[in-house]
Amino acid sequence: MNLLSASASADYIFTIGAEHCGEGRARNALLDRVMAPNWRKKSSNALRRGSMPSRDLALVARDDSGTLVGTVRLWDVASSNGTPALLLGPLAVECTLKSSGIGSALMKAAISKAAELGHGAILLVGDAAYYERFGFSASLTKNLAMPGPYEQHRLLGLELQESALKNASGVLVPTGRKRASNQNRLSTRIVG
Repeated sequence: MNLLSASASADYIFTIGAEHCGEGRARNALLDRVMAPNWRKKSSNALRRGSMPSRDLALVARDDSGTLVGTVRLWDVASSNGTPALLLGPLAVECTLKSSGIGSALMKAAISKAAELGHGAILLVGDAAYYERFGFSASLTKNLAMPGPYEQHRLLGLELQESALKNASGVLVPTGRKRASNQNRLSTRIVG
């Protein structure tokens, strides 16, 4: 099952594990419900388009019946001067389960798995008030930029290895595995 963790919040039980092959439609439907279809137009999505998530870093939360209720993926990117990192996102939890601990559990699992795999840093575009609790800071990304429109104060970084972002500068570019051109759904290629 590739179970990373199991958690309970009040009376709600969920598990965190690897995204399974074929869960892409359910994941996209969840993202559409939570973030509206505009999530596909964000600058961070431009870095993900045409790529696959970093190996073993597509995670989901499932309820006790196996229904997908949360998602997070991390993507291989680099600054224009060549500093590698992961780009996290989107992180989403079913609207009816906000404040259940699922988002926090997904974040902790993603950070832990990325560190375990030897990655040096994670970047994301998001609300600093939420992500600071996991160690993210805008001070680590002051010399970095996203392609397209974004708010600089929302570009946050977390170093998994000391000084991993010290020399990072320039615009982020995708560096990950490319999706096969004849593939319609990213999820059909995810194994893990």
